[in-house]
Amino acid sequence: MFLSSLNAEAAQDELSFESSPQFKEGKFSNPVPIRDLVSGNYWSLLKRYMFEKRESPAPISDIPLHKLDFAQLTALPNDRISVIRLGHSSIMLKVNGDFWLLDPVFSERASPFSFAGPKRFHQLPIDLTELPDIKGVIISHNHYDHMDEKTLKLLSQKVEHFLVPLGNFAQLTKWGIDEFKIQELDWWQSTKIDGVTLTATPAQHFSGRGLSDRDKTLWNSWVIKSQGQSVFFSGDTGYFDGFKTIGEMYGPFDITLMETGAYDAYWPDVHMTPEQTMQAHLDVRGKKLLPIHNGTFDLAFHDWDDPMESIVALADKFWVDLLTPIMGQPITLQDEASLEEARDLYWWREAK
Repeated sequence: MFLSSLNAEAAQDELSFESSPQFKEGKFSNPVPIRDLVSGNYWSLLKRYMFEKRESPAPISDIPLHKLDFAQLTALPNDRISVIRLGHSSIMLKVNGDFWLLDPVFSERASPFSFAGPKRFHQLPIDLTELPDIKGVIISHNHYDHMDEKTLKLLSQKVEHFLVPLGNFAQLTKWGIDEFKIQELDWWQSTKIDGVTLTATPAQHFSGRGLSDRDKTLWNSWVIKSQGQSVFFSGDTGYFDGFKTIGEMYGPFDITLMETGAYDAYWPDVHMTPEQTMQAHLDVRGKKLLPIHNGTFDLAFHDWDDPMESIVALADKFWVDLLTPIMGQPITLQDEASLEEARDLYWWREAK
């Protein structure tokens, strides 16, 4: 079941949709049917968007940022994995001296429109002219806040590899990305690139950029391993039994980058509450937890800072090593001084 060093064309042939256990009746699906919006609540949801008063939908002052530049990035160690949260679920990794980007979204809005839709709370912590060459971009699924057309076009000449869930080849080539850079992976398939093993693992979610392409592409979480160090990236997901299987097969993980935000009782199966995030972290056997999918875009009805406040309380309750770095702040695995700097940073309280 493993895919290794295949060019995009060969991968596309081998990973035909019909052969995927996840592809049924013309669409991808979760093993257990999900409720992405509780039945009968469409009109009440619309009324909530129009009339519900919210106490704190966005920060009232600037979110603190750690400004990055090329020199800082190149100075990070080559023999340990470094992790930098750029905002929302956008992460930069330095692994074996190479840079990787997870779900990079650099646009002003997570939206099909430049003039409407969720707008960033903060700027990027790095000027795009300071970005180094990128070994690979890893995408979890095709939603505007994770697979951004403008960003991927901007990066296309700087990136060697694009790793995407099954079905996204056509979208990326339509955006002008070289087909020989693209690898599609189904759940439980792996590829190895310059000493880094990347495995597509299950998630419980959905995909689509509009009404016509609902679930035409798959959604993944990802396992990233190199030099005895390991990272779990949840992508977007509801809580499901698959986390335990991932932990049994690939854990323990030095760090989990775990979705913590955009939850609501109206869509209970496609995003996790903070309590479910904590359980998922424990299920995959994570050592350190870095909560993501919050602090950049307003995508739900909860207060903008509720995910972070909630996960802090849960980490105290379960004695979990929680990392809450400022956007742009590098942390390096197996470097206790670096890790200590990322603990107990309540940056969101500075922007209330």
